[in-house]
Amino acid sequence: MIPYERYHGTGNDFAIVDASNYVPDRGAFAERLCSDLGIDGVLFLALEDRYTPPRAVMTLRQPDGSTADMCGNGARCAARWVAEQTGADAVMLDTQAGTRRADLDGAEVTVEMGEPSFAPRDVPAFRDEPMEREELAGYEVTAVNTGVPHAVAFVDDVDDVDIEADAPEIRHHEAFPEGANVTFASPDGEDAFRQRTFERGVEGETDSCGTGAVAVAAVARREGRCGDRVAVRPPGGELRVDLSGTTATLRGPTEHELDGEAEVVSARQLDA
Repeated sequence: MIPYERYHGTGNDFAIVDASNYVPDRGAFAERLCSDLGIDGVLFLALEDRYTPPRAVMTLRQPDGSTADMCGNGARCAARWVAEQTGADAVMLDTQAGTRRADLDGAEVTVEMGEPSFAPRDVPAFRDEPMEREELAGYEVTAVNTGVPHAVAFVDDVDDVDIEADAPEIRHHEAFPEGANVTFASPDGEDAFRQRTFERGVEGETDSCGTGAVAVAAVARREGRCGDRVAVRPPGGELRVDLSGTTATLRGPTEHELDGEAEVVSARQLDA
């Protein structure tokens, strides 16, 4: 049995597993645990507390068993976990998208998200120029990488989008060799937007997506819809994105929900 701790950031649910616990098939373990708990991913964290600030290697396995390079809400939950283990109020996270600093203020966690990139080679997208307001599957889509690829479309009202029906065609579009997360946004006051995201790897809508919130803010600023500081409101709550520095930051609440144990499984057991 493998112990885990369940956290969420604005409704984005994760099980955190201390990487010192040996899990031979992390993909199969994540598939089973995400299915059993109805969560959005499993974070394996290798804590290195000899550093100041303490740091951890973060690996996210998604419900389909795949690995995501970066997850904004996952990183915020990971930082909260490291802080609870060490008593620190600042944490360094080594992700596949690079090393990110996180700062804690009570339940609020702010994490560096890197610099959003619209370059086709970074998204990646099969284009010579950035994809901006290009019509895909009936929506005007802009592609940006905020740690993972996002296809962002602004609409009048996100509640009017049939996301389970409309997003998959964009998520699997031939323009994206690695697929893309699909994020819809609509205005919600000055420098504020509502957000809904269909996540690659989850293969469905999640209550919140941190990289998606940064994608909304980055595209909105590029199109002149807002300034550097933006409130983004997915169904699970409010996130705040700051684009004024050399790296974007994402701020929002986190919560430690409960602890549990899960059985180690293999791909063979999943197929049985």
